[in-house]
Amino acid sequence: MTEDAEVAEDADVTPSRMPREWIAAALRRERTRAGLSLSELAKRAGIAKSTLSQLEAASGNPGIETVWALAVALGVPFSVLAESPGPAVTVIRAGEGPTMHAEQASYAGTLLSPAPSGVRRDIYHGAMEPGSVRESEPHIPGSVEHLIVSTGRMLAGPNGERVELGPGDYMSYRGDVPHAYEALAPGTTFVLVMQHV
Repeated sequence: MTEDAEVAEDADVTPSRMPREWIAAALRRERTRAGLSLSELAKRAGIAKSTLSQLEAASGNPGIETVWALAVALGVPFSVLAESPGPAVTVIRAGEGPTMHAEQASYAGTLLSPAPSGVRRDIYHGAMEPGSVRESEPHIPGSVEHLIVSTGRMLAGPNGERVELGPGDYMSYRGDVPHAYEALAPGTTFVLVMQHV
């Protein structure tokens, strides 16, 4: 087997769920860096101190809303709390990758590529089913979202400015204001690029 083939083979080994340990270590690191106590960060994020304590101990199982709230409270992109070291060549097969599910909607987001140091963008693959709306609180100031629908149809964008999109449609909008995503057809999938300044 060649070295390239070995790298490609290793790259196929991708966890299907966001390990709690990644989030726990990142939370501790970023909270310490920000000089915040457990109580202060929990208050800023609007979650219980006991919930934050469990997350930092890697015993909690956070939904995407909780992690977003903590990222905003810490002033960091979502991916800072969700990324892990990766190999030089990364392959994430469809249906694999670190995935988080929304608590209030049929929404799943898979982090495909966190922004490396000095690069301020993250790439996600999303999947959604009709019947619920994924309401998103504002992200860190200056955030912009770029959305491309792959399959199905969806209604997306800032509150009061949502637009219906179909396969191949692209939309960009401010991510630092309240916004939402709603699937209008079964099997709706999309690519979301988060840009941070």
